[in-house]
Amino acid sequence: MRKIAPEAVVSVDTFRADVAKMCVEEYGVQIVNDISGGALDKEMFPTVARLGVPYVLMHMKGTPQTMQQAPHYDDLLKEVLLYFAEKIQQLRDLGQKDIILDPGFGFGKTMEHNYELLSHLEALKIFELPILVGVSRKSMIYKLLGTTAQEALNGTTVLNTICLMKGCANILRVHDVKECVEAVKIYQQTLRNI
Repeated sequence: MRKIAPEAVVSVDTFRADVAKMCVEEYGVQIVNDISGGALDKEMFPTVARLGVPYVLMHMKGTPQTMQQAPHYDDLLKEVLLYFAEKIQQLRDLGQKDIILDPGFGFGKTMEHNYELLSHLEALKIFELPILVGVSRKSMIYKLLGTTAQEALNGTTVLNTICLMKGCANILRVHDVKECVEAVKIYQQTLRNI
């Protein structure tokens, strides 16, 4: 990758501290993206803090094996905010400086939970940290529309645009880069004319 696009910022998606360490130290990876928020490997937080690279802290209820088995929240927004507050403090106590929040659309959430979270996404701005939104081709789109993941590009673009307009998406994780770049360009042009 470095030979092809030396300017590219490369991240690794792992919940294992040893994998994160190897990827950063041996392969020059610059961001660690952990779907478990440190829950699946107790060494993840101390490891990323020592490595000194940005860390994507995602909200997930349960584990990848259990997260979609009837997820329940008494108060979704409150529980997500408390989760982030606790995890951010743990990371800060270890000296972690660069934290990116990912609300974890589709991870331990029903379709209704995902849209509730989306409608209140600006609440995450309280932490004054970058927010990563990953809704690309997720079931919250194609189940709502009665289509498939392959047919979810339009819905993905709509949701990405909503997040941009809310001022809540600093990073968009997508499958369809060209279409996402076009949506961002159009959104940015509208800002210039306000």
